[in-house]
Amino acid sequence: MKNTSLILNVVLLVAVIVIYALHFSGGKVVNEGNDSAQDAGQGAGLKIAYVKVDSLIVNYDLAQELHDNFTKNQEAYTNEYADKRRKFEEQAAAFQEKVQRGGFITQQRAIQERDRLVGEEQEILKLDQELSTKLAEMQAANQQQLVDSLMNYLETYNADKKYNYILNAGNSVLIGDDAHNITKEVMNALNERYHANKQ
Repeated sequence: MKNTSLILNVVLLVAVIVIYALHFSGGKVVNEGNDSAQDAGQGAGLKIAYVKVDSLIVNYDLAQELHDNFTKNQEAYTNEYADKRRKFEEQAAAFQEKVQRGGFITQQRAIQERDRLVGEEQEILKLDQELSTKLAEMQAANQQQLVDSLMNYLETYNADKKYNYILNAGNSVLIGDDAHNITKEVMNALNERYHANKQ
């Protein structure tokens, strides 16, 4: 899987969850911004800020570490599957050659070998499904970890800032004043918290 595909999936999942949280939180959404963002929001009765979640995820060290671990596992699973598939194909080719040159003493022995190969192929297909499921579960867990990390930070952050709404600029804000963009501030804080927790 390419890096951009994983990042896009993570961004989309985070965006959906942020929108979901905004919709069902009854206005208790975390938002962060500078003083000019707060002043502009107070004049309208609402305090609003936005985060560019796609940019944040690309630059979040936790997201990169999760992606690197996922890629390593994906490569290991791909190699494991490819190795078993290659060995099976070699055995199947040897069986086919042996059948063609009449190398089996009895027809019963040829049928037994064929049945063994069919069973082995079924095991390889099962392995492929199991590895694909493991990767999908790992990716979902990674995405959930990123969402939890972001939402946890935004809730803590908003305890002081008291924003009514924090929007995902990637899905909700078409045009916005940069004074309301808190992406860099959130990204820096998330990375600092992540490295502090690693130590």
